[in-house]
Amino acid sequence: MQNSANNTAKNKGIYLLPNLFTTAGLFSGFYAVLSSMNGQFESAAIAIFVAMLFDGLDGRVARMTNTQSDFGAEYDSMADMVSFGVAPAILAYNWALADIGKIGWMAAFIYCAAGALRLARFNTQVGIADKRFFQGLASPAAAAVIAGSIWSGSRYGIDPTNISYIAAFITALMGLLMVSNFKYHSFKEVDWRGKVNFLVMIIIVAVFAVISVEPAIILCIAFYLYALSGPFITIKNVDKLKVTDIVGDESHEPKVEQETKNQQ
Repeated sequence: MQNSANNTAKNKGIYLLPNLFTTAGLFSGFYAVLSSMNGQFESAAIAIFVAMLFDGLDGRVARMTNTQSDFGAEYDSMADMVSFGVAPAILAYNWALADIGKIGWMAAFIYCAAGALRLARFNTQVGIADKRFFQGLASPAAAAVIAGSIWSGSRYGIDPTNISYIAAFITALMGLLMVSNFKYHSFKEVDWRGKVNFLVMIIIVAVFAVISVEPAIILCIAFYLYALSGPFITIKNVDKLKVTDIVGDESHEPKVEQETKNQQ
């Protein structure tokens, strides 16, 4: 009984360290919004990638330091909505979508609303979903596609008015992928605290070196490939593609109940 009470108190507590990382991610997302409003699109895109870094750290720090809490989980979701839902939508709108009127703001809204739906669905599936995969494209990855595209476009002087409709299509598509049922590798099965071969460290150093050459282009291509991997993995792992493999509600009934229904 005493241990149960302690766990309840721990879950309701507010821990400083992981929430500092969450706040830093939230600040980065807010800064991206302000920068895009001021026409500093490259800085805004980089800020979204910085928010991704902090978002990846806060949960791992909480687990490693045993400082997980209900407050932290809710705060992280709110911060993610700003950094990977609102900020990319506003960035895309200010960069390329404002000039095409209703189509532009509709594409931005589709992305923003899909980000909220994606986070809500993720929160309701904690503990029942397969941890090896994400159901739908994760919002940080979707934000990275948009941020990477705009970072590359700004860096290499692409006129956004020439690709407004393409930008609208990509923005809306990322939103639809977030609320799809396509499976994406979560990489949560990787043991980050485990021992690795020395060759692995050399490969990691090489990856960072390659990214540093042209970070905008390389990160953009990497996240585009990840966004496309979901449909590929789903189609590869099913015998016959159904509507529920792409979109809609999947059945989460226990196998015992499903077998009983089949027998009846």
